[in-house]
Amino acid sequence: MSLICVGSLAYDAIETPFGKRERIVGGSAAYVAYAAANFVKPVNLVSIIGNDFEEAEIKSLEAKGVSFEGVERVKDKKSFFWSGKYHMDMNTRDTLVTDLNVLADFNPIIPNSFQGSEFLMLGNLHPATQISVINQMKTVPRLIAMDTMNYWISSAIEDLKLVLKMVDVLMVNDTESRELTGEYSLVKAARKIMEMGPKFLIIKKGEHGALLFHKDEVFFAPALPLEEVFDPTGAGDTFAGGFMGHIARTKDISFANMKTAIIVGSAMASFCVEKFGPERLKEINKKEIDDRIRQFIDLVNFDISLV
Repeated sequence: MSLICVGSLAYDAIETPFGKRERIVGGSAAYVAYAAANFVKPVNLVSIIGNDFEEAEIKSLEAKGVSFEGVERVKDKKSFFWSGKYHMDMNTRDTLVTDLNVLADFNPIIPNSFQGSEFLMLGNLHPATQISVINQMKTVPRLIAMDTMNYWISSAIEDLKLVLKMVDVLMVNDTESRELTGEYSLVKAARKIMEMGPKFLIIKKGEHGALLFHKDEVFFAPALPLEEVFDPTGAGDTFAGGFMGHIARTKDISFANMKTAIIVGSAMASFCVEKFGPERLKEINKKEIDDRIRQFIDLVNFDISLV
């Protein structure tokens, strides 16, 4: 049950219609790790931080079962910083500040102790960086999943096409899938993306759920209707962490088990949005997770009689 997570650790400044935080820990790796650590330990983190990354945040992740052996610490620079403001619909946001800082020099190195890990989650990084990580693995993981974004689709498409041939699972949102393929129909877009390499495709639709594609099979998982949504930052990465955490725990990479993993990921993402940053993820326990997953099961289960 070994999982490597490669991604960013950062500080964010977030403003939503329901409040704001001037400085809170963020980055794709933080959200993936907090979610995945509920299902598999250790979560082997590969990232980079600056001299401003607080020891308390490191201890918080380590207490959850996250290994920092693969995290580079730079003494003379600050950590990656992002600031954003969400609109009332919470689906759109304006990026106010992006300071790459140490992330501009990120050259992830996989420690020898991480070699042999069966599962690899590549966060939203330059495709060339994702390729470098895969090439460092002495034994090919049983399952490699990756995230990407529209910026890489428009600015690094050739590298992106290369890494797509090397991974098993791609996670994108509906807008990104359309941009990558030029297809409006998500079914047609999914078919084209899987022809590029990934055996499985997850298309995230935010508050409208997620779709899982594999060959000619499709599975849809709804999002849980919530009374209060404070901050959607990191929800997609939390989804990825729950998904990969379940896969790593069960070691089952079948389509049937991935359907369960989609539900687990969706449940974890529903926790993430309830507070700012990863605040909610820091405090949840197994009982809360099990209860939330049951809510999802109740949401999609029904009996029907065809006459």
